[in-house]
Amino acid sequence: MQKQGTLSINSENIFPIIKKWLYSDHDIFMRELISNGCDAITKLKKLDMMGEYSIPEDNQFKIRVVVNSKDKTIKFIDNGIGMTAQELDEYINQIAFSGAQAFLEKYKDKTNEDQIIGHFGLGFYSAFMVADRVAIDTLSWQDGAAAVHWESEEGTSFEMADSQKSEVGTEITLYLNEDSYEFSNEYRAREIIEKYCAFMPVEIYLEDEAAEPQYETIEKDDLKETDEIVETVVEEAKTEEKENEDGTKETVEISPRTEKYKINKRPVPLNDTTPLWNKHPNECTEEEYKEFYRKVFMDFKEPLFWIHLNMDYPFNLKGILYFPKINMEYESIEGTIKLYNNQVFIADNIKEVIPEFLMLLKGVIDCPDLPLNVSRSALQNDGFVKKISDYISKKVADKLSGMCKTDRENYEKYWDDINPFIKFGCLKDEKFAEKMNDYILFKNLDGKYLTLKDCLEENEKEHKNQVFYVTDEKEQGQYIHMFREAGIDAVILKHNIDTPFISHLEMKNKDVKFVRIDADLTDAFKSEETGDEEKVKKQSEELTALFKKALNNENLSVQVEHLKNDKIASMMTMSEEGRRMQEMMKMYSMYGMDPSMFGGKDGENLVLNLNHPLVQYLAEHQDGGHTTTICEQLYDLAQLGHGTLSPEQMTKFISRSNEIMLLLAK
Repeated sequence: MQKQGTLSINSENIFPIIKKWLYSDHDIFMRELISNGCDAITKLKKLDMMGEYSIPEDNQFKIRVVVNSKDKTIKFIDNGIGMTAQELDEYINQIAFSGAQAFLEKYKDKTNEDQIIGHFGLGFYSAFMVADRVAIDTLSWQDGAAAVHWESEEGTSFEMADSQKSEVGTEITLYLNEDSYEFSNEYRAREIIEKYCAFMPVEIYLEDEAAEPQYETIEKDDLKETDEIVETVVEEAKTEEKENEDGTKETVEISPRTEKYKINKRPVPLNDTTPLWNKHPNECTEEEYKEFYRKVFMDFKEPLFWIHLNMDYPFNLKGILYFPKINMEYESIEGTIKLYNNQVFIADNIKEVIPEFLMLLKGVIDCPDLPLNVSRSALQNDGFVKKISDYISKKVADKLSGMCKTDRENYEKYWDDINPFIKFGCLKDEKFAEKMNDYILFKNLDGKYLTLKDCLEENEKEHKNQVFYVTDEKEQGQYIHMFREAGIDAVILKHNIDTPFISHLEMKNKDVKFVRIDADLTDAFKSEETGDEEKVKKQSEELTALFKKALNNENLSVQVEHLKNDKIASMMTMSEEGRRMQEMMKMYSMYGMDPSMFGGKDGENLVLNLNHPLVQYLAEHQDGGHTTTICEQLYDLAQLGHGTLSPEQMTKFISRSNEIMLLLAK
């Protein structure tokens, strides 16, 4: 059989489109050609199941990728369905070579049953991204079919002829172009196969024709019929001379004569044909989940827990999502969700399919129903894809809420690690937030975990609808001590995400107000006996003026109170609104925006306790010799109790403290 032809219509052909539009990453040709081989094998298996073909008993379905760095070639060999001359002519010569315009119109946005993804035709042409010449040798499964050879050089013409191929299947040979020699390197080929084909459903073997043969030595019992014996290795029996009790000597065998066999090293498939996500959750062990996590993500810290997705209606979707353990202080929260289509890797973190907040997790999702474009690089049909995203979000919420209801102990154990994920999800996904509303936990000062409802009930009497919180247990230690003494509870919220999250909760729950424990003084801290009101008012005005003058700050806000705790002379508070505005200003300044455009004041307020002797001294001796020093010291001590001093303030504070100690020493 001889046939020749040109591969262009109106001077247009497929190759410029393949190279410039269809596939942006050239290494993807390997995924396409291996995937075609998998399809060919799957079709042959179906014919066997239908009784139209009988697979030989000793047959092992596999795909061989054979690289040759000397010849600069790659071969893709499958033992699948094969093609007749007519099929090869139809799939290769007619479908793709219909001209650039027709090609684009026919396949660019195809999403129906006729989509060509996975068919032999289109994926095959990715080979021309890396090869100047491509050859096909194929033999169809059909009785009496003749083997066919097809070849095209530089994408301008083709030749078809008889082939010498004797086994059913297809062999594609790529003669690489000068820019693509790297792909004939065994290690580069291995890297690409492990990237795109790690879970394809047919075993994939990589061979290097240019490499020296590698051998292994095995025992006789381990020898298989398929092994080719290169050399028989005989180990003679070992003996030693032993002296008997009567003084005679004899030779004793200490190890028998053995035969071992040197054989060509057995190839090992590079892929896992039955990935864990394809199994039913009941069939998977805890160790299997952990091993899969280590293997796929190269993360050797054990995940906290995982969610196994398994759905077949209204669309097919399987997967495993892992909640990783993250050191929030030193690691960024950045996950990886790998997306597969029929066990073929598509991409990482496709935001249309994966809800944004779940991209903080690590996991795999396989959705055979994904409406992909011809290059599998973009998604079509936004409505359908949105349903997939919503389903994934729902399953995660179901898992978390179910764990909180039925396994509260473990849920609490994981909470410190997983709460940033959940809070981010609530901020980004309204439906997720609604489902999780009753399962958000808050850790109180005693380490007890409470729901929002629990928190409100704790403070129901004196501080109705208020939730007090701590952001830094060290910096706010003084206030925590006061709260404990007053019997008032607070929760710990120290992640960056907590500020927007509590604002979100306040919007969702109109009566709830979150207040940081250093925001204001509650009545529980104030003494009921304050003395003469007129006198207190006068002292308050005088102390305010005194501190403004001593600190040279006319804008200083001073609040004079009688506190129950007479050990505290001064402290600092900041209004909740002022502090949140300050944090927002800091955030915007990080992005190069002018914080002054948001207005707002710093909101700091110096509280002086008239029940403390030092404040009483200042009230009664405003013209004393050390008044300014005492005012400065009380202000800095209040600042230290509220946070930290600037380097300049700290220098002055230390110097002043030394001066005060010298005065005491005299």
